[in-house]
Amino acid sequence: MPTGPSRRSVIATACSLPVLAGLAGVAKGQTGGGLRFGPPQPFSFERLKAEAKRLAAAPFSDPAPRAADVLDRLDYDDHNTIRFNPSRALWAEGGGPFPVQFFHLGKWFKSPVALYAVEGGEAREILYSPEFFTFARERWDEKLPRDIGFAGFRVMAPPKTDWLAFLGAAYFRSSGALDQYGLSARGIAIDTAMPTPEEFPRFTKFWLAPVAGVPNAVAIHALMDGPSIAGAFRMLAAKADDVVMDIECALYPRADIARMGVAPLTSMFWYGKNSRPLATDWRPQIHDSDGLAVWTGSGERIWRPLNNPPTVRTSSFLDANPKGFGLLQRDREFENYQDDGVFYNKRPSVWVEPVGAWGEGSVQLVEIPTDDEIHDNIVAYWVPKAPVTRGSEWSFRYRLHWVDEEPFMPSLGRAVSTWTGMAGRPGQPRPRNKRKVVVDFAGGPIADLPESARETVEVVVTPAGGTVDNVYSHRVVGTKRWRAFVDVAAAGREPVDLRLFLRLDGKPLTETWLWQYIPRP
Repeated sequence: MPTGPSRRSVIATACSLPVLAGLAGVAKGQTGGGLRFGPPQPFSFERLKAEAKRLAAAPFSDPAPRAADVLDRLDYDDHNTIRFNPSRALWAEGGGPFPVQFFHLGKWFKSPVALYAVEGGEAREILYSPEFFTFARERWDEKLPRDIGFAGFRVMAPPKTDWLAFLGAAYFRSSGALDQYGLSARGIAIDTAMPTPEEFPRFTKFWLAPVAGVPNAVAIHALMDGPSIAGAFRMLAAKADDVVMDIECALYPRADIARMGVAPLTSMFWYGKNSRPLATDWRPQIHDSDGLAVWTGSGERIWRPLNNPPTVRTSSFLDANPKGFGLLQRDREFENYQDDGVFYNKRPSVWVEPVGAWGEGSVQLVEIPTDDEIHDNIVAYWVPKAPVTRGSEWSFRYRLHWVDEEPFMPSLGRAVSTWTGMAGRPGQPRPRNKRKVVVDFAGGPIADLPESARETVEVVVTPAGGTVDNVYSHRVVGTKRWRAFVDVAAAGREPVDLRLFLRLDGKPLTETWLWQYIPRP
């Protein structure tokens, strides 16, 4: 699907600005109705980087939250009854592109974040007041300090919907092109799926400003801190047909880090077409994303359907200077989900587009077992090859695309569906130690191939750790899709990594489909 012209124009305008969003001035009195501010302080991204570097040179400090016993009782249900007064939003009366509302603290986010409004190179802290909120079920304002602080913020779009939210640790997410929240992004991932506990640094301060020359964008600067790392971020978030975020980060480890995940994405996959035996719910599929897409530095396009494995699995895709990767929701048919409450068919895809050369490293995919849709069990990120050591400095620039379709479509056929079932052929004894895998490809050069081409189209399949047979393909009747079949057998209980694509006259017709077949009892 071609990228929309309005989104492209937003990106082009934003990237031409010298300061990733030259910060626009805000007229006094236009920042919001009834907001109170602290004294002005000089602000710039260079100052923010210097503060992050200073933090990393000192021991980590994590003060205990105030009124933690009260906040611990403010659970999910109670938190949802607290309403922000829209008239108290930042830029509620103009002066900025979108009103910005604030989140109240609660059980799952007890530590406050400092929020600042930037006006012409000066920042003023937005001071908390319980009058910003309506407490419908219980008067939490009477039980908490009057300066308890905010948990995060969300950026609103007319008339009353939010399209970007920062809440908890270093997480943020957007509703994307289809106005439906789903997977999340993070500032950084530290030691995910390692023998040691995962670390969750958090954004502690935010600076918000309009963007000079881009009317539908907001500039967000953030300070991140954690036991092993501190960092400075600047993000330009632009809303047009899709949501696009230009991000630059400066990272300062205060300790050696075994696995530092850059541009991490976090999603959920319970079961899909390729894992129907796990479908204990009545809905046909339940997932925020159905696969990992990678565009390698050499130009290969890879599609890896997601799994819900019996144990934690980490897959690494070695690369140098990748062109992009993302967790995508390719299946957009409502009938394949039948969920008219949370609309999994509308969950955004997120594509990471590196800006500049990232060097050698790997895209890593972590899959964690889950038995419910409430758990985020999928993580993808970039891991640099060079060791991340205490006192080193790292910088990355990238662009996040929150979209319905990946923004840089491959010219080859794409894998659009993956199924598994009994191996063998109907009417013949079925082998018990094998599994049939079926992959549908659509688009690109295969769209116009006639059925007669089945005699010359090759299914190129390579197993690692097992064997395959009964391999063939054909055009799906009444469609422009091509379907590949393969029976796979494992050697024992270890997974089999499958690599498959269609080829004609020595040239690939499709992207490379990768999958991990995991034998189950």
